[in-house]
This record gives sequence, structure tokens and C-alpha cells, in this order.
Amino acid sequence: MMEYRGYKAQIDFDDEAGCFVGEVINSRYLMHFSGRSVEELRTALKGAVDAYLDLCAIHGDVPSGLPPGRLSIQLRPDLHRSIVAAAAREGKAVQTWITERLSEAAGGASPV
Repeated sequence: MMEYRGYKAQIDFDDEAGCFVGEVINSRYLMHFSGRSVEELRTALKGAVDAYLDLCAIHGDVPSGLPPGRLSIQLRPDLHRSIVAAAAREGKAVQTWITERLSEAAGGASPV
């Protein structure tokens, strides 16, 4: 797996072509690239992602594949009150408290 600017790519080896091939897996648009070395793969991935983002900017499109960082959920009123109280006990904003709890549940991903 290779990553650039939040886009993740699956890498395979094409024995017939004698090179590595990659495909970005978290975009609704196909992005393929290839290279004979790790450095060539990295350069090709960067080129594919940058070209895609440039096209989005030119056409005014929103790039696909990356979550916007916002999450809207509906809670039972009693759960909402409990969350507000728990955040207050820790002297934190509700958003900060929820972000930290979700980060912990997701395996320690950075809460920022």
C-alpha cells in the first residue's frame, strides 16, 4: 500500500510487463500508474494524484475519495445529555470529547 495526499494505492507486480502497477483505491475515479522501482512508483502516484486534483480545480469539481472531516449523526436525547455531561466533567467541548472517543475507538488515530 502506498499513500499520497490521503489517496491510498494498491500495488501489484505485472510479471508480463516486468513492472509494478498501482491503482488508487479510495477515489471514485480510476487512477492507474506504474514504475520499475519504488521511487518510480512514488513519482508516478504523485503525478496521477496531482493531475487529478489539477483537473478538479480547473473544472470546479470536488475531489472524490477523501472524507470532508464532518460527520452528522442523530442521537437519542438521553445519550446526547450523557455526552454533554461527560465532556463537561473533563472540561472539554463536546466536539473535542467526541473526537477523542472516536479516535480511541478507531485504534488511536490522531484526533486532529
